Amino acid sequence: MAEETLPILYRDEHLVVVDKPPGLLVHRSEIDRHETRFAIQILRDQISQRVWPAHRLDRGTSGVLVFALSPGIAAELGRQFEAGTVDKRYRAVVRGYPPAAGDIDHALSRQRDDYEFRGERSSDAPQPARTRFRRLAEIELPYAVDRYPTSRYALLELEPLTGRRHQLRRHLKHIAHPIIGDATYGKGKHNRFFAEQFGCRRLLLACVRMAFDHPVDGRRLGIEAPLSGEFAALLERFGWTPDAPR
Repeated sequence: MAEETLPILYRDEHLVVVDKPPGLLVHRSEIDRHETRFAIQILRDQISQRVWPAHRLDRGTSGVLVFALSPGIAAELGRQFEAGTVDKRYRAVVRGYPPAAGDIDHALSRQRDDYEFRGERSSDAPQPARTRFRRLAEIELPYAVDRYPTSRYALLELEPLTGRRHQLRRHLKHIAHPIIGDATYGKGKHNRFFAEQFGCRRLLLACVRMAFDHPVDGRRLGIEAPLSGEFAALLERFGWTPDAPR
């Protein structure tokens, strides 16, 4: 049986960027103790060297995932994420028709891992969080999923301007346009509808582009991950293009 591998989008002697599939954890988690597959382990075995994740993607989110090949490079990349200089672009399918464009400025309470240290000065107070969005396409389907005779959905481009945990999913819920396939912050009726009607059971959220400064030579890297699988098939069925209009 062939070993599992991850699609490599970029690689040099300092870092490697992969296209993470949906349903894969980045690293071991107390929440999913039974899970045996992790991106960090798969990639380590694939390239035969240790790797350090520079950021995280939720288990259900697919797309661009950056790993460093040394702790020092990981620290430098981490500083860029903390400083907000990394440009991140996502695609998401949501319930309803959001405005054509908008800026969600809504503080989010801090969410911690079970194992995360909590010092005396640590705080769970809401942290500032901003997400910019654009509506790329919309569709009205002749199905009464909820209380209306038809159901509306939209494809969004999302740009998180801060990096809070579950930020995109929580922000879309906040404006009453939850992401399809989100079992935690979404709506079960619509999630089941997409699973039963379109065979799409994944979280419809993907990181399609990330741009950052190379931690060694400073050149700006722009890495893209095209939509694939269930996500791409759904867009084709709806007649949508994943590219943002210019």
